[in-house]
Amino acid sequence: MEGRHGSDVEREDDDSLSELLRDRFRLCTISIAESEAKNVGMDLSGPIIACISDLAFKYTEELAKDLELFAQHAGRKTVTMDDVILSAHRNEYVAASLRSFSNGLKAKEPQSERKKKRMSKKVDTTASSAHIHDL
Repeated sequence: MEGRHGSDVEREDDDSLSELLRDRFRLCTISIAESEAKNVGMDLSGPIIACISDLAFKYTEELAKDLELFAQHAGRKTVTMDDVILSAHRNEYVAASLRSFSNGLKAKEPQSERKKKRMSKKVDTTASSAHIHDL
């Protein structure tokens, strides 16, 4: 390890973590594909299952990039549920499912949390509008 820089070690750790996450994702995808095929009485060959797994992983990578860009475009560093819903705009069924899921999450959110969010938005708009009037 002599002569190695800290950034090299960190990069290797990041690469190892990425590989681990990719492998776990693929194993989960394979398990889901096999289970769904079994539920409908269908046999899937190994190469087909591997192809499904690879496609799902590549789609997820592209989705993650899109979500990051949506958040950056909105001036945020954090991806929101609205970004996820926006990413599905080409597939109305998926978009509707995501909206329904989001509404379900909001309904489960404690009332006090929703009030806090609403109040903080009101404070922000009041502060920004007061600032505009001062100009």
